[in-house]
Amino acid sequence: MTTLPDGGLALSPLEEQLLPPGVKGLPLTAPLRQHMIGLQGWNVLHADTSFPVALLKTAVLRHNLDWMRAFCQRHGAVLAPHGKTTMSPQLFGAQLANGAWGITLASATQVQVAARFGVRRVLLANELVAPADIRAMLHLLRDDPAFELIALADSLEGVVRLAEAVTAAGLRRPLPLLVELGLAGKRAGCRTPDEAMAVARAIASAPGLQLAGIEGYEGLLVSADRDADIDRVDAFLRQMVELVRQCDGEALFTGPRIVLSAGGSAYFDLVARGFAGLPALSRPVLPVLRSGCYLTNDHGHYLELTRELDAREGRGDGLQPALEVWSMVLSRPEPTLAILGMGKRDASHDIGLPRALVRHRPGPGRPVALDEGWGIEKMNDQHAYLRLPETAAGELAVGDLVGCGISHPCTTFDKWPLLLLVDEAYRVTGAVNTFF
Repeated sequence: MTTLPDGGLALSPLEEQLLPPGVKGLPLTAPLRQHMIGLQGWNVLHADTSFPVALLKTAVLRHNLDWMRAFCQRHGAVLAPHGKTTMSPQLFGAQLANGAWGITLASATQVQVAARFGVRRVLLANELVAPADIRAMLHLLRDDPAFELIALADSLEGVVRLAEAVTAAGLRRPLPLLVELGLAGKRAGCRTPDEAMAVARAIASAPGLQLAGIEGYEGLLVSADRDADIDRVDAFLRQMVELVRQCDGEALFTGPRIVLSAGGSAYFDLVARGFAGLPALSRPVLPVLRSGCYLTNDHGHYLELTRELDAREGRGDGLQPALEVWSMVLSRPEPTLAILGMGKRDASHDIGLPRALVRHRPGPGRPVALDEGWGIEKMNDQHAYLRLPETAAGELAVGDLVGCGISHPCTTFDKWPLLLLVDEAYRVTGAVNTFF
């Protein structure tokens, strides 16, 4: 069992599946039903699992879920967390159970995974262009009247492709689209408000399509200059709001609401404030945030950014890191060097290397916190190079455990088909699956 709420999703096939020996992180010598994982009495601190192993701290997940729900309530926004971060149906279920409006995804195949497990509302935060992907999404919409999908468009060519496909498929309801406003030199999105308005008008006049709102992604503006970031993000959000006003003034919206969506995992507080207090329009405006990394946070890039967000909010109960990767010391070839049994196949390294947090000699007791003198300086595919202070050369032995935090959860989750849930004493209580 996962020990997390399921949000009404169809998760029993995952709990009933038979896990064979060889599942990463599990100490199996014979097949085991997944729901039995939490009944084995495994404790990571006792070295009961295989290593390396990826862990999610259940208490921290619950804290982050509750924190984000309270944040959205304070700011009058809803959350459609970006599911590409975890691609875990169990975590989708926990987010939906905690009030998420829907799940954001990045590709047609991700949408199919979510729909298979019972997610009923998806924001596809990407342009839908490939013919096979368009057909797959229209198939979901045609065969399941309760399934909702909103996709993006940023070009007249894209609008034509979608309109032709919807007409050919005989879909009996319009396909809702958001116009994506982009940024010069960055990824997809209209580069100017004039381009965005042209796309909006094309959607509104195309057969089978419906203009549902405006979308953007301010996370591309994150840099080392935080003050400049805030100014740029605020200006970008003002552009989005003005586009909504313009589209409404031309009566381009025909749905029950206007969706206004942005909000990555760095500056979603600025988005919530920037979208608040809009003047009355022809129909209600629904601000939709899309942060995905809030659920697990991390010990690097996002921890720093969310601490700054917490200071802007004037609160001290911010998001906490829930994801750790633990490994065993394989070798002590030099006095100040330990080789750990984890590497690039196990932990993200695209936005900083993992951070060594604690060491522990397997058995009872609490892990020992490591100071900044301990650091991972390099990783290979299956190995990490942990540098020790000279004064600590005798404190780590072959067979000891090292718990690491990571920077950027998205590129750690995709390395693990299964992650273990643990309580505050590192007792294993269940597991979640991923589908990448």
